[in-house]
Amino acid sequence: MVNRPQIQFDFVHADLGYGTHKVLSDINLSIEGGSVTCLIGPNGAGKTTLFKSILGFLPPISGKIQLNGKSIARFSSKELARYIAYVPQAHSTPFPYKVIDVVLFGRSAHLGYFNAPGRKDRMIAESNLDLLEIRHLAERSFSELSGGEQQLVIIARALTQETSFLIFDEPTSNLDYGNQIRVIQKIKSLRNQSIGILMATHSPDHAFMLSSQIIILDKGLAQTGNPDQTLTAATLKQTYGVEVQIFETPNGLSPARKICVPVIQ
Repeated sequence: MVNRPQIQFDFVHADLGYGTHKVLSDINLSIEGGSVTCLIGPNGAGKTTLFKSILGFLPPISGKIQLNGKSIARFSSKELARYIAYVPQAHSTPFPYKVIDVVLFGRSAHLGYFNAPGRKDRMIAESNLDLLEIRHLAERSFSELSGGEQQLVIIARALTQETSFLIFDEPTSNLDYGNQIRVIQKIKSLRNQSIGILMATHSPDHAFMLSSQIIILDKGLAQTGNPDQTLTAATLKQTYGVEVQIFETPNGLSPARKICVPVIQ
């Protein structure tokens, strides 16, 4: 198992946005490594803005964003890549790369500009294919895979960076139901690798499935808590403008959890 240092992100009275245009105002958050946090909110609420700010692409308009007490602005892009890996919604390659080559791209943060991946790098890539149970895809063309398989390959690439923190941007979007569940199961298993996860999702059920912390972005503000206390019918109606009911799963279903059911008139 990789020895991953624990990390923590702190937002201190941070106004986030583009130029002088604020998208999120006076954000005060702490996001710890080694745990799973789901980020939800309506379209345009600021999820992408938050991600870009953590990744160092958008400096805060005011306030601070810190990684282990050090301003994000003081990290180079290569230094940040050793702490944080990003898994996008969808991915395409202009060339028919083999899966193993796509996963090896994750070693870029650990290589010199003119160095090629070596035997150790390949072993790390292969171990992550094993972890996600997709080793059999190693020699396949990435472009020929199903959407669910491609998403697992991109997760393997992120793991191959050997970072302490993964950011997932709606990792189950455009996947069929079976692949959605498989991806969520794999994400849940990553907490056993001491990896921190911040995941944007439009499904409150994902937070219940992952037993995660929750951040709700709405109207430029952030609300945090655990899903059992924070994801209530009233909160979801305020956030999304629709009626829902929250139920406990039937007795005998293990592990027990809550589920969110929309009210359709």
